[in-house]
Amino acid sequence: MSNATARRQVFRLSRERRVSDIMAAARDVFRSKGYEDAPLSEIAERANVVEGSIYRYFDNKRDLLVKVIEDWYESMLADYDQQLSGIHGTRNRLRFMIWRHLKTIHEEPALCNLMFQFLRTGGDYSHTAVFELNRQYTRRTLDIVKEGMAKGELRENADLRLVRDLIYGCVEHRTWAYIRGEGSFDPDATADAIVDLVFGGLQQQQPIESGADLTTRLEKAVERLERLSVSTS
Repeated sequence: MSNATARRQVFRLSRERRVSDIMAAARDVFRSKGYEDAPLSEIAERANVVEGSIYRYFDNKRDLLVKVIEDWYESMLADYDQQLSGIHGTRNRLRFMIWRHLKTIHEEPALCNLMFQFLRTGGDYSHTAVFELNRQYTRRTLDIVKEGMAKGELRENADLRLVRDLIYGCVEHRTWAYIRGEGSFDPDATADAIVDLVFGGLQQQQPIESGADLTTRLEKAVERLERLSVSTS
């Protein structure tokens, strides 16, 4: 091979590498600047490509955001499954899922804000892969609840949709200010309080426990969660 031929050869990255580099750059820019203020030109510069190259792999900036969040969710689910496989006991497994969700929000508030504020509110959200990934994510938590029901640890007549709303509603209300950049929260203490609340309502009761006893336990769990909100706001 002549020197001229060698000079004319151009090293080309694979499509997978190009996409990976663009998504990594986009994740960093979205994380630091949000969605609306994230210029594609900066993403391209960080990925070492020309701006027009982004449109070879993504329809537009929103499509790029969807793919970034999709990749993030897939990584989280794989990590959850690996760690959850070594945890036993309904309460421990449920506590892990809630704690890990809170920990993720604590570590990645900017990405969570993008998910909640820009992606989930879009009219096309239910048609994205992220929508299905989010369903898989919450389904893992409800599978743990169903396992507890099958073992006789939790009441079988509970409405699973309400259980889901209780868990993730508590999480969202507890962390929304933090996601907006206001205050903080303790993932460990918050996870314990939510698990106490869920088990207080779902745990199989012994015949000797009166309705008043159950009400008292639920009230204490709610008070504990409210104290956490006041102490860290």
